[in-house]
Amino acid sequence: MPHKKNPDIFELIRGKCNRIQALPNELTLLLSNLPSGYHRELQLTKEILFPGIESLRDCMEMLMLALPRAQVNPDILDDPRYKYIFSVEAVNGLVKEGLPFRDAYRQVGNAIADGEFRYAGFNAAQHTHEGSIGRLCTEQIREEWVRVEGKFL
Repeated sequence: MPHKKNPDIFELIRGKCNRIQALPNELTLLLSNLPSGYHRELQLTKEILFPGIESLRDCMEMLMLALPRAQVNPDILDDPRYKYIFSVEAVNGLVKEGLPFRDAYRQVGNAIADGEFRYAGFNAAQHTHEGSIGRLCTEQIREEWVRVEGKFL
């Protein structure tokens, strides 16, 4: 989306953390069906664990550098560059009303191309999942961050 201006470092860290969360499953599959005693394939666990630990360390270093420098611009939506930021919301709204996605996408795209796009239907209360614009959960995130950070300091 051309209007998207998220700092991608946080998106990449989220992706890396999801890969790290998959490591226990990879280890379980590697170690399953082993008879008792030593088995040479146990050395393969290093190929899973060491890069995972290094990746986690890298993510923590990036976060420790980026988070203190992050700034929120509360008036960013007043900037005309972001007038199409809710175009996806407009498409989704038309789909919820029964219009096929292809037609809704085309309708909103044509309105943007013609300079006629206006979307006043955004309502943050419609977004209720954790982390969404209507439910940021910043206090819970801060508490969890402080709790986890304390384990590393």
